[in-house]
Amino acid sequence: MAQTQTITRAGSLPSSTGPADYFTGEVRVDPLFAPTEATPYSGAYVTFAAGAHSAWHTHPTGQRLIITAGTGWTQVLGGKVTELHVGDVVWCPPGVKHWHGASATSSMTHLALTGMASGKGVEWMEKVADSDYRYQP
Repeated sequence: MAQTQTITRAGSLPSSTGPADYFTGEVRVDPLFAPTEATPYSGAYVTFAAGAHSAWHTHPTGQRLIITAGTGWTQVLGGKVTELHVGDVVWCPPGVKHWHGASATSSMTHLALTGMASGKGVEWMEKVADSDYRYQP
C-alpha cells in the first residue's frame, strides 16, 4: 500500500470575518485545517486589526496561540492584561475564561490550535467591557 500525505495549499480555504457576536473590531480568520477523528483539533491564522479582540470565552480542551505578527494582549478573568509579541506562545487551559486580540495601536496575528470535545472548540460569553480592554504594565 502506498503511503500518502495531505497538502492543503496556502490560500485554498476561504477566509472569513470574525462574527460581531464574538469579536470587537475587524478580525479575519484564515482556516488551515479542520479537526478529524485522528487529529481532534483545528488550525487557523487569526488577524486582529488594532483595537480588535475576542469576547470572553473558554475552550473545552484548551487552545494554543502562537503570535506570528504584531503586538497583542490577553487576559484571564481576574488577572492583568498581558502584552504578547512575535514568537510568544500562549496556552489557554481547558475551561479558563479569557480573551485575546490586538493591542490598541498594533494589529496582531496568531496561529490558533484549538482542541475539540463533542464537536465543540469554544464556548463564547459576553463581550469585553471597554474599561477592561487596556494594558497597564
